[in-house]
Amino acid sequence: MTPALDLLKKVRAEHRVHSYEHDPKAASYGLEAAEKLGLDPAQVFKTLLAASEKGELLVAVVPVGGSLDLKGLAHAAGVKKVEMADPAAAQRSTGYLLGGISPLGQKKRLRTFIDSSAQPLASIFVSAGRRGLEVELAPDVLAEHTQAKFADIGRA
Repeated sequence: MTPALDLLKKVRAEHRVHSYEHDPKAASYGLEAAEKLGLDPAQVFKTLLAASEKGELLVAVVPVGGSLDLKGLAHAAGVKKVEMADPAAAQRSTGYLLGGISPLGQKKRLRTFIDSSAQPLASIFVSAGRRGLEVELAPDVLAEHTQAKFADIGRA
């Protein structure tokens, strides 16, 4: 069990857990999840952390097939500029290891933004808190339990 799954159970949120054998040599954790679970990469989302010019950490949830639009995230967060967060700071703040960072159940609640491409989907997949473990849930359920805003933060 991970903090992400503990949270979903506690609040009785509808979700499904999917696991697969993680390959440590995989170039992309998110694309590996899509491939091993036989999913459309547009439905699998990665959790990235960025830092604002003031040092505020922000969580960005974007499709694994694309990348994070830093300007889009800065605009959504109402800050001048963001850059990718230091990996050690991301791990410290969330309590998760890289490649297994979940937007759910983080040690410290951070402002969270989900790419708007998730909204029309019936369900999306995000990390459940460790490599090889994904959780499937409705985008609105994810937004509710992370207090996230939907915004145009992803790039194809």
